[in-house]
Amino acid sequence: MAFSRDISAKTRTRGGGSVVTANDIRSLQANFFQLMGGPQQFQLLLDDLPGVAFFVKDRQSRMVCANRCFQEHLGVASEDELIGKTDYDFFPPHAADHFVRDDQHVMTTGEPIIGRVELWYNEQRVLDWFVTNKLPVKDQRGRIIGVMGTVRSYEGQRRTLEPMSLIDSTISYIRDHHQERLSVEELAEKAGLSPRQLHRKFQAVFGLSVQEFLIKTRVQAASDALLHSDQSISEVASRFGFCDQSAFTQLFRKHTGLTPLKFRQRYARR
Repeated sequence: MAFSRDISAKTRTRGGGSVVTANDIRSLQANFFQLMGGPQQFQLLLDDLPGVAFFVKDRQSRMVCANRCFQEHLGVASEDELIGKTDYDFFPPHAADHFVRDDQHVMTTGEPIIGRVELWYNEQRVLDWFVTNKLPVKDQRGRIIGVMGTVRSYEGQRRTLEPMSLIDSTISYIRDHHQERLSVEELAEKAGLSPRQLHRKFQAVFGLSVQEFLIKTRVQAASDALLHSDQSISEVASRFGFCDQSAFTQLFRKHTGLTPLKFRQRYARR
């Protein structure tokens, strides 16, 4: 998911040509932490959590701080390259819209998002699965002033969670064959498990059934094809294993909030 940019650690420009200095960057962070009650020592711990990307954003969804794993996740060399930026500086518009909507939901309602499974192409253009948690950040008076969260990829989790090893071959098979019409029974047979056992293990790792996981994978792959190919919607539906265009449209809208046509019209131009 990393996107290369010519960013200076000392200064950078935004829309309109204004210059953001290193002092501006640190002031944004210092002022935010002051609202929370002062410098936050949790950053020291979170810097060393293996495979866990941690971030904090303000009410405008601007980055306030991030640990080293998150910096690597976005392909930047230092935290200074993140502070004051938003997801739109690092992700395609449709992905950034999705992330910011979740931010605003958490900050508006105060309700955390726990265990949200997302599927995106990583920097190698390989589908990967990410588990995201987001919680509101409050000031000393209990007012919500931002959002904090963690992101952990499947590849990161698989090294530390034992249940991962039991379904790793299934995950790899889905990654390589998600364009085919796979059945739960077929996947269970390949894993040497019963469909019920496979379902339980997917629930333990992702909080999703095998079928839900398959659909999410296909929808994400199809959304990428809608933006980066000239195939018709019916051709995309067929390419990614949906039984017909109607079923594809229904499932796509359920997971993205848009029909395939509206999705293509909104984001292909951007």
